Amino acid sequence: MASVGTSNLGVLPEVMGFPHQELSVVMTKKFNLARKQLLRQNITFSCNRKTGITRAIAPEATKVMGPTLSSVPLANYVPVYVMLPLDVISIDNVFWDQGKCEKQFKELREAGVDGIMVDVWWGIVESNGPGLYDWSAYRSLFQLVQKIGLKIQAIMSFHQCGGNIGDDVFIPIPKWVLAIGENNPDIFYTNRTGTRNKECLSLAVDNQPLFEGRTAIQIYSDYMRSFRENMSDFLEAGSIVDIEVGLGPAGELRYPSYTQSQGWKFPGIGEFQCYDKYMRTDFKEAATKAGHSECDLPDDAGTYNNVPAETGFFGPNGTYLTEKGKFFLTWYSSKLLLHGDQILDEANKAFLGCKVKLSAKVAGIHWWYKDASHAAELTAGFYNLDDRDGYRPIARMLSRHYGTFNFTCLEMRNSEHPAYAKSGPQELVQQVLSVGWKENIDVAGENALARYDGYAYNQILLNARPNGINKNGPPKLKMAGLTYLRLSEKLLQSRNFRTFKTFVKKMHADLDYCPEYEKPAPLGRSKGEISMDELLEATQRTKPFPWDEQTDARIGGILAEYWDRLLNKFFLSN
Repeated sequence: MASVGTSNLGVLPEVMGFPHQELSVVMTKKFNLARKQLLRQNITFSCNRKTGITRAIAPEATKVMGPTLSSVPLANYVPVYVMLPLDVISIDNVFWDQGKCEKQFKELREAGVDGIMVDVWWGIVESNGPGLYDWSAYRSLFQLVQKIGLKIQAIMSFHQCGGNIGDDVFIPIPKWVLAIGENNPDIFYTNRTGTRNKECLSLAVDNQPLFEGRTAIQIYSDYMRSFRENMSDFLEAGSIVDIEVGLGPAGELRYPSYTQSQGWKFPGIGEFQCYDKYMRTDFKEAATKAGHSECDLPDDAGTYNNVPAETGFFGPNGTYLTEKGKFFLTWYSSKLLLHGDQILDEANKAFLGCKVKLSAKVAGIHWWYKDASHAAELTAGFYNLDDRDGYRPIARMLSRHYGTFNFTCLEMRNSEHPAYAKSGPQELVQQVLSVGWKENIDVAGENALARYDGYAYNQILLNARPNGINKNGPPKLKMAGLTYLRLSEKLLQSRNFRTFKTFVKKMHADLDYCPEYEKPAPLGRSKGEISMDELLEATQRTKPFPWDEQTDARIGGILAEYWDRLLNKFFLSN
């Protein structure tokens, strides 16, 4: 993911900041008064010897607020994982900087971090040909992680690295698969103008034996079974506790509707990705069977960077509200549900009996959430409207496989995005986490952008326990875990890392690190198939659970954050 200041998902505003020219003589006169007020709150000051920049340091969060260790049941503990760099295993399948990694892993362990998450790239492991797997570099990585005492969340990454927000590394899907695509480009997702997306295989070929006699589903299944066989010692030792199953671009259950490499920019609505010959055929067959043979795929939905009102499909009284539009959107979103269900069923069979959790990641598409059309969600495959729930069917599907619903953008607040994008990350997160809990499944999450500030951490803490810590037992609502994105030199800088360590402690409800907290039960066989009718019944919109206004495990404080920002601007301008 990109840094906060440069992300195309919206620029973080200078919250409570001031332009340099406003730091005038008037501000200087107020300096001493403000300092005295802050000192009364036990905020101290430090000076960076190299830069001369004075910083306000908030008191230790555990001294200001939060329960005592003896008063909090362990059920309030939320484990924290850290995502590793995208290229921790190089494209030529080498664990290339073990010394640096060992040092960094030790720092994470000392900070109380529970484990790491890592992409296990299909394009690296099976690069030499169909069924030719090389797990050696990942085994070396896992041995080091195990030695340090961290747990492992492994992502079965059946997608390309590159082309999405924050991707600074390029790792394509296997060359032998791309070669098949040269002769049959319809194996890739395709937009209305015929542009192919080679990030991952189209769900339309899930059951097409186009890959040396195998279907895409068989490829994914074989890969996961080989992972289990070759990593059996880590699985048996309890070092690998979670298998996140890649289900689309960026590993997420969605269509690649917004891709930077194809020109998309925030907050464009994106484009439907169903115009390859296999999807066209499937739609025609579905329409004819349903008595809608006159229906065709949309031709009025605009292009990547349109806004809803510029299109016939998403505009006021648009096609999405007609019977034709509703039929298409139901088909488009249902194909995504079936795709996820099939692959997760194979994952369940591959890891049956292992003491691991299965999980799937869903993208937090927050822009246009507050527009009646929810256009960006719809092009991505989430048929979510103000009167229709597009996420509960996903949660219900996951419940069949004992799956964890992993959601993104937990750190975002509405105020951090431009008004014209009609973003609603706070309401979106509240909706999605609520439907997961209503379907009685575990809910986990990630931050979408690399953030190091108290605002982001406090928003994550609020989402992790929306109604706070319970001193008498389990919280009313609690996330199963959080994966912080991502490990970097910037995270480990002293000031950033101090704040991060406090954040980890607060996620743990001020309890000591508990290495035995994550001990999944043996994975049971998936429950019986859920009919599409039953999945669609879950689209009935219900009210989300209520959220507190702010977390009771807050780190720092608004005044300290404001003062730190103010002093930086003041001294840098002089």
